[in-house]
Amino acid sequence: MAEDTQEKAPLDDIMLAMDVVDTLRYQQLLVDRELNSEDRDKLMIERLRQIYRSQGITVPDEVLEQGVESLKEGRFVYTPPAKNFNTWLASLYIRRGKWGKIGLAGLAAIVLLWCLYFFLVVKPAEHKFAELPQQLDAYYQQIKTQTKVPMALEEATSLLEQGKLDLSKKDSKSATVALEQMKQLLADLNSEYVLRIVSRQGERSGVWRIPNINTQARNYYIIVEAVTPKGQVLTLPIVNEEDGKTYSVNKWGIRVDQSLFDRIAADKKDDGIIQNNIFGIKKKGYLKPEYRMQTPGGTITSW
Repeated sequence: MAEDTQEKAPLDDIMLAMDVVDTLRYQQLLVDRELNSEDRDKLMIERLRQIYRSQGITVPDEVLEQGVESLKEGRFVYTPPAKNFNTWLASLYIRRGKWGKIGLAGLAAIVLLWCLYFFLVVKPAEHKFAELPQQLDAYYQQIKTQTKVPMALEEATSLLEQGKLDLSKKDSKSATVALEQMKQLLADLNSEYVLRIVSRQGERSGVWRIPNINTQARNYYIIVEAVTPKGQVLTLPIVNEEDGKTYSVNKWGIRVDQSLFDRIAADKKDDGIIQNNIFGIKKKGYLKPEYRMQTPGGTITSW
C-alpha cells in the first residue's frame, strides 16, 4: 500500500510553532500595532526573527509564517465552552471536594443543633413530664398531713384530680399549672404571721371612705401588715372590695365598725402608740388568719 501523501509535522516543529504563538501573545501591543499595518505579516516575521536570534535560536521562515497564521486563526488558544447545564454539572463535579467539605460541615452543624435541642429541651421536658405524677401525689400528701381545715384538703383533692386528668391527655402545661397551685396552697398552709396594726410615725393607722352607692354612710378601715415571727413583713394578694381586683401589697385596710375605729384612734392619740396592736393571727395549718378584733369583712389596698 502506498505511503500517506500527507506528512505529519515533526513534534519539534509543532512545539516551536506553539512557542512562536506564545511569543506573539506576550507581545500583544506589538501584535495589535503590526498586524494593523499594511505590511504586518512581513514586519511581524522580521520582529520574531530578531527576538529568537537574540536568544541564539534559529527559526525557519515557514515556522514563523505558520505562527503568525496560527495567531490570527486563534490556534493554541484555549476557548472555554459556552455555559450551560452540562458545563455546570461538570464544574460541580470538578469542585466536588470543596462542596463535599461544605456539605459535611453543614450536616455536622445540623446534627449538633439537633443533639443540643434533644438533650437540652426534649429530654428535660420528658423527664419533667414523667415526674409530674409523683410530684402531684407528694404535695397532696403533705397538704393532707399539715392542713387543719377541710377547705385546704378539698382544694388539694380537686387540684390532684385535675392534674392527673391533664396528664392523661398529655397536657404537661396544664398539669404543671395544677402542681404550682398545689405548691402555693402548701406554702399558704405553712405560713405564720400576725396582722399588726400600722402605728409608725407619719403613717396612717386607719382611714374612712364614703361609698359611691350611699354618700350618707362611711366605711371605716384599720391599716394592717403581715409580720412573720422573724420580723419580716410579707407581701400578700389582697382583694380590693372597691373594684373587685386582687393586688399584691404589704399593707391593706380591714373594714371595722366605727366604735372599734374610734377606740383604736383614741389609743394611738393617747401616747402615739397602739397598745393592743394585734388585729389577728395566722397559724400554721390554716389558710386564713384568726381575727382578734371584730370585722364584717372587706378590705382595701389603697387610700
